[in-house]
Amino acid sequence: MKKAFLSLGTNLGDKEKNLSRAIRYINVGIGQMIDLSGLYETEPWGFESNEKFLNMVIEIVTDLTPLEMIDKCLEIENKLGRIRKVFKGYSSRTIDIDILFYDDIVLSEANLILPHPHIQNRRFILEPLCEIAPDFIHPVLNKTLKELLIECTDICIVKQLGSISSGF
Repeated sequence: MKKAFLSLGTNLGDKEKNLSRAIRYINVGIGQMIDLSGLYETEPWGFESNEKFLNMVIEIVTDLTPLEMIDKCLEIENKLGRIRKVFKGYSSRTIDIDILFYDDIVLSEANLILPHPHIQNRRFILEPLCEIAPDFIHPVLNKTLKELLIECTDICIVKQLGSISSGF
């Protein structure tokens, strides 16, 4: 079994329900959740929207390969109503599931780059990651997540809200 960290985000609909449903689908189809961060409210990153995001990070164990995992993540996004736009860029969404780390594997494929290439630039990812794994070492940057958060220049406001209320 391999460990992986996934980022979950949503800014449309019943946000907490979207996250809860995504976690349930992940537990059934991708791997067993072993830890989860609290909920974080954040401004949209990379685009304008009146709707704030709810973000969180989960840690799972899985026997899927990284490429199998990304296919399953996309299936879950589709089940939860994610509509991918034709244009390049960011937009509002019911759910977004990103694979942040898969053990210490470094991978570059057409549909998946590991570790996620923007972790160090996104406070909304680093804060929940540091909540559950502050001493995890980024396999490319060779720094702990705590160090990356200290060095992060992202000025987006990230507000911790507490824990998700639904059980799994």
